[in-house]
Amino acid sequence: MVYFFSITLIPDVSNLRDQAEIRESSPTCLFNVHIEGHILVKNDSKTLHSVMGDQEGIMMPVVQLLRAALKHAGNRPPRCVMQTTSAVHGVRTHASSCTDGDKPKVLITGGLGQLGVGLAKSLSVKGSCGSTQKAEEDANHRTKSWTSGHAKGRRRFGKFNVILSDIRKPPNHVYNNGPFIFSDILDYKNLREIVVNNNISWLVHYSAVLSAVGEHNVALAKEVNITGFHNILDIANEHGLRVFVPSTIGAFGPSSPKDPTPDLCVQRPRTIYGVSKVHAELMGEYYHQRYGLDFRCLRYPGIISADSQPGGGTTDYAVQIFHAAVKSGHFKCNLRSDTRLPMMYIDDCIRATMEFLEAPDDVLVSRTYNINAMSFTPQDLTCEIQKVLSDFKVTYNADPVRQAIADGWPKALEDSAARQDWGWKHE
Repeated sequence: MVYFFSITLIPDVSNLRDQAEIRESSPTCLFNVHIEGHILVKNDSKTLHSVMGDQEGIMMPVVQLLRAALKHAGNRPPRCVMQTTSAVHGVRTHASSCTDGDKPKVLITGGLGQLGVGLAKSLSVKGSCGSTQKAEEDANHRTKSWTSGHAKGRRRFGKFNVILSDIRKPPNHVYNNGPFIFSDILDYKNLREIVVNNNISWLVHYSAVLSAVGEHNVALAKEVNITGFHNILDIANEHGLRVFVPSTIGAFGPSSPKDPTPDLCVQRPRTIYGVSKVHAELMGEYYHQRYGLDFRCLRYPGIISADSQPGGGTTDYAVQIFHAAVKSGHFKCNLRSDTRLPMMYIDDCIRATMEFLEAPDDVLVSRTYNINAMSFTPQDLTCEIQKVLSDFKVTYNADPVRQAIADGWPKALEDSAARQDWGWKHE
């Protein structure tokens, strides 16, 4: 069976629906999409059915990502295509940094990166969050009382209770959409003043030098990822904050089990980025055990998005490829075509972070969890994009540094603990 869709590309593509027609002012570009045995756009415009490799049921939102990449291009000419909970005895522990009746005040460092703006927007919007149905259905699950109480009817925190921060000037759409302040995580006094003056109760620490960039500037990576993290940890401990620090698939190394990689195993990463993340995991767990700090950490897979620019990570190709597809129709991939890595759509990543932040402390058996969604190769992703843009071309020219990093990383993450303890489930 062959499905035919007639679509016109424009920078603002927010209204795409089933068999949608989208208009572009100058010039008008019309193309037909022919997909054998696939329905490209469902009523839920987020999902395009795809099976990556041998994994059944993987949903890859290729259409939405291409739309986002086109929108991100702004007014540029579009491309037209035809075809552990107890502390040490005797040591004080922090009271909960946020009770059920409070709205936490959240500070996000590194807020202009791939995830900060999206998380701020999601935390600011009042309304219900992700599903906790799994926990409700499991009568023996430890989160049952939480699901029927705190999480049921979960509300967001309000626009002015979520503060983005960075050392760069924000674009206008970010600056005008909620509180934004300058914050340098290497300036302990400045960071402390921000926490005190704004009555911060939750701290989301996204500032980091990523894997590929870190290998080219080890000194900067050490300063930002280790010294900066120490500032965050000490201030959070001093003021009794709930602190979230993301970790990564890069926290594992060549000697780790690869398919899948469990929460607890040999790690021994071989990049300064990975070493700094293992350091953060262990220091956070130590502060939790020693001082009762509410430290939380998720090991993210590679994150797929198209409305932000990549930040120097090894999985950046999965972001860059969408921009290249709509701007030039050609992409040079810096990994081998068969490099399989764990990936996650950005909406799932943000939802996982919110649900983990909101989970009560007493349901968390661990302080660091793997989360997983799907795994695929550059060739898999290329094939999916070519189902929409048939003349899209990719050439492979593996960068030795990035390829060596990727070869030491997991092919999939085992995340049953996150699913059991706090009800994580990717969509």
